[in-house]
Formats: sequence, C-alpha cells, structure tokens
Amino acid sequence: MADTVLHDLAAASLFDLTGVVAVVTGGGTGIGLMITTTLIANGAKAVYIIGPKQEDLDKIAQVYNDAAAASGKPGRIHGIEGDIRKKAEAVRLAEEVGKREEHVTVLFNNAGIFQGEYKKPTIANAAAFREAYFDAVTEEDFENSMHTNAVGPYWLTFAFLPLLEKWKESPGGARFAPQVVMTSSMNGWTKDPATSGFTFPYMYSKSAIGHATASLAHELLPLGVRVNGIAPGLFITEMSVPGTINAVGQSHVPEGKKFSFEVPVSAPVAPGQQPAGRNKDMAALVLFLVANWFVDGETVLIDGGTLLKHPSSY
Repeated sequence: MADTVLHDLAAASLFDLTGVVAVVTGGGTGIGLMITTTLIANGAKAVYIIGPKQEDLDKIAQVYNDAAAASGKPGRIHGIEGDIRKKAEAVRLAEEVGKREEHVTVLFNNAGIFQGEYKKPTIANAAAFREAYFDAVTEEDFENSMHTNAVGPYWLTFAFLPLLEKWKESPGGARFAPQVVMTSSMNGWTKDPATSGFTFPYMYSKSAIGHATASLAHELLPLGVRVNGIAPGLFITEMSVPGTINAVGQSHVPEGKKFSFEVPVSAPVAPGQQPAGRNKDMAALVLFLVANWFVDGETVLIDGGTLLKHPSSY
C-alpha cells in the first residue's frame, strides 16, 4: 500500500493532464502562452487558444504542435479567432469548441490589454493633475480595458458552463474538478500606480475581475464548478516589453530597460538584468490550480514580493 501512496503523490501522477481539454483566451502570447504550453507539456489532450487574429494563432500553434509531435506529446493547440469582449462572441466561441469537444476541463479567462497610460505630474496642483490623469486618458481607454479585462470573462464564464459541467461526466472527471481561472493582476490590489506602469484603466479593470472571482466562485458552488484566480506581477511578455517576441512567442528585456517598481524576489539573474517571473513559475502555479480540488474562490498572488515593497490591500 505504501508504494501506491508514493506513486499517487509523485509529481508525474499529480500533474498528468491526460484527457484535459482547456480554453485559454489570449493563449497565443505572454502569460497565456505560458499557460498553454504548460498544459500541452503535461499531457493535455487539446488547448483552444482564442485571440484577435487567426493567422497569429495558427502560427504559434504550429510551432508548438510540431514540437509536441516530435517529442511524443499527445495534445495539440487549436486557434480560434474571436473578440472576447462581446456577449455574442462568447456564445459563438463556446459553440465552436462544443462542435469539436464533448466537454471542457478548465477555462482560463486570461486575455487582457494595457492602455490609458499617463505621465505622473511633477507639479502638485489641480491643473497639472487634471492634465495627467484626465486629459491624457480617453473614454475608449476605460471602455476597452473594462470590457476586455473584466466584462468579457463574465460572458465567457457563463457561455462555457455547459461544457464545464459535462467534464464531470467524462472519464477524467473524477481526477480534476471543472474550473474557471481568471487572470487578474497584482494591480487589482496595489495602491501604487507605479506597479501598473501608470494606467488607471488597467488598475480599475484588474481590480474588478480580481474581486469578482470569489463572488463567481460562490455563485457556481451548486454546479461544482470552481473559480480561482492568478494575480501576476512582472513577467516579461509582449505587454510589459512590446515588440520583443521571438520565434517561439517569448519576450525579452531590451538592454537598458528599467521598470518603475522593484521586484525583490527572483530566481538568480545576470548583473543588470531585471528580476521577473519565469514561465516555470507560472507553470507550477497553473498545474497546482488544475490539479487541486480543495481550492475555490481564491486568487494567488505571484509577484516576486512586489506588493511587499509597495503599499497594497492584498
């Protein structure tokens, strides 16, 4: 019996995602791609990545599908173009996945945008503050941020509920509970706009989805569908360092690039290199959330200790 216990508690058993079907919005870039590749690397059957351009989705899917085939991984990535801000699109996307799959194990509401930046005023008077915080920010900055980062995940969660519920009846349903995972941000709790790159539309939207996660988890208790969240700090992605993506969808920090806040905890980095989260760090958290039945309504902060240095309400 002891050998059975040891076998069941081995990482290879705990995190064997055989049969898992996932949907990852924004799954072709940044943190979404870290999630997608983690799932495929650990045996997931299929990962559907949703983004604004089919060509881009197909390109990155081909890169990793070729690598998966070469290494004997059974799962594949499938791209579906869609606008996750809209209710009608949420319905269409769920129907499209439903044509191909009998169920979905986990929906990662990960897609997000970053806009509405301002330059912090250097003079402490009302005119300077209005110019920085009001004149420089447009209504579209708020509308796009809120609908992409907060409202869209609401539509998608409920559109995909029937497929998530069906997972419980599948052969793998006894291993992993169906789940929705929200990507919020440490900036849903920060009190220092420096950690958000100085954008209130981003902070507002991430605060909304971060705090809604537990409420949705409460509402879905009768269905046995969990809702949890990931609140990342600085990860090197297209959002944090635009224009630096390589052939496998990974970004890098250009020489001389500095961020407006401190990340105190990190894996060892080269001299002068900015400490930041790695894909391995995100992968470990993703596997924990998928495999753990006993966590519901929680948002896990993964920020390298940033909010230990900057004031927050987390």
